Amino acid sequence: MTFKPARLLLALIAVAAAPAFAQNLAVVNGKAIPSSRVDEAVKQLVAAGQGQDSVQLRMAIKEEMIAREVLMQEAVKQGYDKKPDVKQALDNARQAIVVNQLARDFITKNPVTDAEIKAEYDKFKAQTGDKEYHVRHILLDSEADAKAVIAKIKGGARFEELAKQSKDTGTAATGGDLDWATPSSFPPEFAAGFTGLQKGAVTETPVKTANGFHVIKLDDTRPAKFPALEEVKPQIADALAQKKLADYREQMVKKAKVQ
Repeated sequence: MTFKPARLLLALIAVAAAPAFAQNLAVVNGKAIPSSRVDEAVKQLVAAGQGQDSVQLRMAIKEEMIAREVLMQEAVKQGYDKKPDVKQALDNARQAIVVNQLARDFITKNPVTDAEIKAEYDKFKAQTGDKEYHVRHILLDSEADAKAVIAKIKGGARFEELAKQSKDTGTAATGGDLDWATPSSFPPEFAAGFTGLQKGAVTETPVKTANGFHVIKLDDTRPAKFPALEEVKPQIADALAQKKLADYREQMVKKAKVQ
């Protein structure tokens, strides 16, 4: 198939014009909406798991952007962009966008290393400990009440039955059961109250915390179940990245002249 001269000229003109046309999604009252906005919107929705790239999705986004541009033009026409509260909101939004981009670039330029992740993992593992404890407790308002409960247990009363009077309403009905946990999951003074107990033993004296006075019973112990490094690597990396960002922010604030 061959083009006639006139048809060939028209084809060349169409090809030359196509890239410029493709740059705009639409032109609303003379104001162009770049096609790149659709690409970015689709990218964000797909990344968030809120849709798949398709003709239908792109058409829906196009309609939304055209409608938004129409309303924006009308709002500006009516002077809404000059209102103090709107200008303040725009300033806040602009600041957030710029600062968020700074944060993303900082994290990109200062990536968390595998060595840092491994060190944090080992630190957390050491703090957590290698043993889990199955603990029960009875929470009371006063030391005298707690001592009275301990005396009753020594006299043969069942711990689980006495737990019904616990101020901890979440565990009172289950015999004071706190389930399996590591000592690091509890306040230090509470953990110190049961880590030295033998299986089945009850604290000899009440354990005081900010919540009141506890009578604690140790049901059993077992080796701690700790996730493999690869399982928690993404979470550790994210936490360390946020820490680096927080440290950077703190340094910048300290350097700033604030009056």
